[in-house]
Amino acid sequence: MAVESGTQHGENGRGDILQELAAAVRFHRGRAGLTRVELARLADVGKTVVFDIESGKRTVRVTTLLRVLDALNIRLAWTSPLRAAFLESRDRDPSRESARPR
Repeated sequence: MAVESGTQHGENGRGDILQELAAAVRFHRGRAGLTRVELARLADVGKTVVFDIESGKRTVRVTTLLRVLDALNIRLAWTSPLRAAFLESRDRDPSRESARPR
């Protein structure tokens, strides 16, 4: 899932993105027929984490959010006007050669 539906970034836009993610988690969890506790078990997170995410809480750790999204088969994509240039420069960086997956 790419969060691109006209949401703005920066301090003023964070709430919009968090609310969209919260709604997506609630929707996917409901479609999967899971309770919050069941989703928490699947994602191996605390039971209050799912409530926090679905409430749009700003202090949820990114790694924890990604575990919940992964359990629901939700994927995030990032965009940037410089994304292509970043990926190209990263791929050309010889110091990353050993860290690059084969």
